[in-house]
Amino acid sequence: MTVMSFCLAAIALFSCSDDKIVGDPGKDWNSSEERYSPVDEDAFLTYFKPALGRVGDPMPFYDQKAGNFKVLYLQDYDDNAKYCFHPYWGVQTTDGCNYQSIGEVLAVGSNDYQQDAALGTGCCYYNESEGLYYIYYTGENADCKDRQVVMRATSPDFKTWTRDNLWQLHGSDYGYSGWDFRDPQIFVADDGLYHMVISTKPSYGGDPKFADFKSADMKNWEHVGQFNMVWERMCECPDVFKMGDWWYLVFSEGQAVNWSRKVKYVKAKSWDELKTCLNDPKVWPDYKEGVLDSRGFYAGKTASNGTDRYIWGWCPYRSGADIDAKNVNVGAGGEPNWGGALVCHKIIQHEDGTISLGEVPAMAAKYNKQQALQVVASNGYANSQLTGEGAYVMFGRLGYHNHISMTVKTEGNADRFGISLVRSVDAKKYYTLMVNPEAGGEKRKVNFEQEGEEGKGFIEAIDGYEVPRPEDNTYQIDIYTDNSVCVMYINDNVCYTNRIYGIQKNCWSINNYGGNITISDLKISQQ
Repeated sequence: MTVMSFCLAAIALFSCSDDKIVGDPGKDWNSSEERYSPVDEDAFLTYFKPALGRVGDPMPFYDQKAGNFKVLYLQDYDDNAKYCFHPYWGVQTTDGCNYQSIGEVLAVGSNDYQQDAALGTGCCYYNESEGLYYIYYTGENADCKDRQVVMRATSPDFKTWTRDNLWQLHGSDYGYSGWDFRDPQIFVADDGLYHMVISTKPSYGGDPKFADFKSADMKNWEHVGQFNMVWERMCECPDVFKMGDWWYLVFSEGQAVNWSRKVKYVKAKSWDELKTCLNDPKVWPDYKEGVLDSRGFYAGKTASNGTDRYIWGWCPYRSGADIDAKNVNVGAGGEPNWGGALVCHKIIQHEDGTISLGEVPAMAAKYNKQQALQVVASNGYANSQLTGEGAYVMFGRLGYHNHISMTVKTEGNADRFGISLVRSVDAKKYYTLMVNPEAGGEKRKVNFEQEGEEGKGFIEAIDGYEVPRPEDNTYQIDIYTDNSVCVMYINDNVCYTNRIYGIQKNCWSINNYGGNITISDLKISQQ
């Protein structure tokens, strides 16, 4: 049997219930040797995306009354109205990977003259003593005196919401910019009072700040000071929480440069100490400068059910004329697109208080249909080993929703390997999550590369962060895909999220770029 015959035979093993492959309807795809060009399904089964539009800036909280997580988000459309855009929509979940839409929660203002003609990021909090849900949100209108102010609405049942039209919090009243005063986040601090952190800038100019307000009743708020962001960078979507003995501030660094615009954190033993962490940005909480994921995950905020804490962010969609144009359209100087699909990770806390992002426990149970593995092409592959530079093993076609898991052990400290997607035996371009040696082999980083004879190689701005090389050179790897969203976890200390079009219905491979690697416990399963 020919190599391509193997690949075509594997379609039945790796496709979902819909075997239709998108492409030229006049072409016999089942006998074609060309790479397929699938498109995403309308429904994302794990990384939620609304049927129309996209998810922007998640606002999760644990609803203790209902016993589930509710994740509000800014509903984004291709044709947002000029003034009235980004209403709050929502989903609910108990496990971070199965969602039920709850539709629109808070509408935009009724006309373009209102302060909240458009809505910006905020938070939701259930006040048990009152039996009321509060949404504190950003009301935005560039035609008003202050473009951004903090506003609120309440509900007794999370269904009917009443705007508090007599209350607004204006940054300009406290020496802050009326143009940038947004993303309120509420939590209870060491003093037992409610605190609200807001992203803003001083009215007189200068570096951005976080503003701190406090309240005893969640109604009347007192300004109690400000604290630094990271140098001159505007840090968005702040989230403050306590986990064990440590306090954390998670934020999204909004500077649009290729090494920034990522979700980061700092940690301390108290709320007061936490506010001083960014006085010297050279003092980071860990070896990766607090970075939690790649630039494929943004606006991350957390919520806990008392046992586990999860973080939700959005994975941006890419635009372009075809699969290859989309996959490299990352934007070294700034993310070209805003909003996308909802991605959830579990917060993993380590003994020293550092945190990383890991797999949501319910994911493996959801991707529970184990698939047969079939090799369709290889070079330098024998007895589960890839020997020498250029060795690879290619497997049959993937479905729309896949879980690839394996253990990879390298022979030397400088060995380099990768997992390629959107691959075929005749591919002139394909895409690799490359585990690359850094710092003379003592560290590792996930790079995204366009390989093949027409490939660009390293794609700037969507690489991961450096982490120490495992002492035993062993990597436990789990990759989850849902249509074009792809998340890679390694050893509970690496999380890498990206958008890669064309994964489904195409082959994939494991590659060796030098030295020897051994592959074990290789499995693939689908929903």
